[in-house]
Amino acid sequence: MISRYVAVIGAGAAGLVAARELRREGHAVVVFEREDQVGGTWVYTQEVDSDPLGLDPHRVSVHSSLYSSLRTNLSRESMGFLDYPFLTRSDGSGDPRRFPGHQEVLMYLKEFARVFAVEEMVRFEVEVVKVCLVENNRWKVSSKKTSDGDIVVEEVFDAVVVCSGGRYSQTHVTDIPGTCFLFSSF
Repeated sequence: MISRYVAVIGAGAAGLVAARELRREGHAVVVFEREDQVGGTWVYTQEVDSDPLGLDPHRVSVHSSLYSSLRTNLSRESMGFLDYPFLTRSDGSGDPRRFPGHQEVLMYLKEFARVFAVEEMVRFEVEVVKVCLVENNRWKVSSKKTSDGDIVVEEVFDAVVVCSGGRYSQTHVTDIPGTCFLFSSF
């Protein structure tokens, strides 16, 4: 098997598992995560969009769809990974319910990332703004640090796995013919 250089966009549940499995298969993996931690949609914030209807193109967009009392609508047995079950904690800490709150899910994902050393592959506070197919069927990924939106870095990968979950905070239908996909409006 040929080892590939693979970009994974998003460090939520899907991105963490994709990165782990790609590395298990011998690929070199870089995970791009806009936030400062893993967890994706399970990262809670009290902040809300400055324009919830999305009419103002200069609005402050909050990339979370959680509310403080949210509990899962799936059981631990359904949410857990086959080789890393979502169990209650033996020390009695955390949320012991079968349908736990969002904090418990986030702790589970953080533990998964730590146990399988996925965190070391993650570039935190880096937002992907564009992905384009280039020569030799490779992909150019344009990204920027969230703290410095002016500097865009371009890097070429053999493959890209999109696990961004942006649909949870902003509906977006790509309207670009060809092979470029913009991520900036997520």
